[in-house]
Amino acid sequence: MKKTKLSGRYATALYAFALEQKNEETVFNDMQLLTQVFRENRDLRVIIESPIMPAEKKEAIFHALFQGKVNEITLQFLLLIIKKRREPALTDIFENYVQCYYRNHNIKIAKITTATEMDEKLMAEIKAILEEQTHSTIILNQVVNPKIIGGIILHVDDFLFDASIIGKINKLRAEFSHNLYQTNF
Repeated sequence: MKKTKLSGRYATALYAFALEQKNEETVFNDMQLLTQVFRENRDLRVIIESPIMPAEKKEAIFHALFQGKVNEITLQFLLLIIKKRREPALTDIFENYVQCYYRNHNIKIAKITTATEMDEKLMAEIKAILEEQTHSTIILNQVVNPKIIGGIILHVDDFLFDASIIGKINKLRAEFSHNLYQTNF
């Protein structure tokens, strides 16, 4: 919880500064790049988050990797994080910045789970309906999970719509376990 609060504060401050400098799009793209780099390079993450590694070496690593590839605001922010010894929160800060950007641009992420791959036309129709209903731009992510047998599970923000066969089976199972009818009459 504390790490999430801290990450949210840093991300919000970075977003406000980037907005003030009219570089929110650039910093947003940098945050996505940094998220991908840190996700794909475990060794980099371990080195940067290590309390044993001196701050000067971490700064040199960031300069070598990101100088000229990310905006100066982003690079200075990374150096500030090192100076404040907040490196373990970096990936959370990146994610919180992206969420802050989405929130301020009215973008929502929807996750649709199906048993098999859906065709693009149906995905586009679902996306259009969701955009109309939520009055937001929707980023639709599909997850294929054969365990749901059939149907769909749709998750947008706090809304969950479960029209899967396994969901219906589980609902029936719960109803039958609390059956009020007597077995002997």
